[in-house]
Amino acid sequence: MYSLKKIHSIGAGFTLISGCLLHFAWEWSGQSNIAAIFCPVSESVWEHLKLLFFPFLSFSALEYFLYGKDIVGFLRIKTFAVLLGMFTVVSAFYTYTGIIGRNFLPLDIGTFLAGTVISYLYSYKNLSAHKAVCSVFTQTACIILLLGLAIAFAVFSFTPPEFGMFLPPNI
Repeated sequence: MYSLKKIHSIGAGFTLISGCLLHFAWEWSGQSNIAAIFCPVSESVWEHLKLLFFPFLSFSALEYFLYGKDIVGFLRIKTFAVLLGMFTVVSAFYTYTGIIGRNFLPLDIGTFLAGTVISYLYSYKNLSAHKAVCSVFTQTACIILLLGLAIAFAVFSFTPPEFGMFLPPNI
């Protein structure tokens, strides 16, 4: 019916292209408050996690209706995949800027690329292994976690904490 490998390749492409477009969409929207929920409003690491989170989540919703509703553990795998990708972005950014002493746009883009690829690789490997197990509790926890992240992105777009990854890099 659907090739899991092909769908994940398309998803990675969708996430990369959508993420790149989202990077500029807040400015293009005239700095709309609605766009601010989904698009970076500053150059902070936190805001740039939206570039992976929302496109990945959107494509995962499409996947769910195509084939995911028939896979036990689909939501758990997708939740862990996006968290792993976001962790990759954050850890790669702070590792390379800690070593070099400042950030560089090509390396920033590379962290986004790496986070996207790792998210989709994790998802593909785990969905194709058919080893997913997921309780109702786990599914509920995943939904709460994803909704909590979406709410945090919205809230912190307008009132970011004054520390660390919520501030634009000044190195």
